[in-house]
Amino acid sequence: MKVFIASDHAGFDLKESLKKRFADKFEFEDFGAFSTQSVDYPEFAHKLAQNVLDTNQYGVLICGTGNGMAMTANKHAGIRAGLCWNKDIAALIRQHNDANILVMPARFIPEETAFEILETFFATEFEGGRHQRRVEKINLV
Repeated sequence: MKVFIASDHAGFDLKESLKKRFADKFEFEDFGAFSTQSVDYPEFAHKLAQNVLDTNQYGVLICGTGNGMAMTANKHAGIRAGLCWNKDIAALIRQHNDANILVMPARFIPEETAFEILETFFATEFEGGRHQRRVEKINLV
């Protein structure tokens, strides 16, 4: 499975750890950042979100709090980016919200928790049913 991934400088190390840990399970296409030098996160979030929309694939965004990446990605109609700090939330954003981008806060979760979150996100299916109606109401534009 192809997964788009991007981070800012604060999420760079976690992004690299995720790519290494799951290299045998996912084909990652990395949109940056490519070092811990300060960058502007919206550039990476916009690029990844557009690629998710264009290809109907999934994405992973990582920054210090996760909030900036989530806010930016969710500006794109059709993107449902969810900020997760534990595996339970990762399961729920897939089950109930049909999230297509996982967002993680690198400065607030340990690496092992990030591994659990990513595994859970990709192992969980959208439940549909009453949740489908709600997901359809997200995009008002």
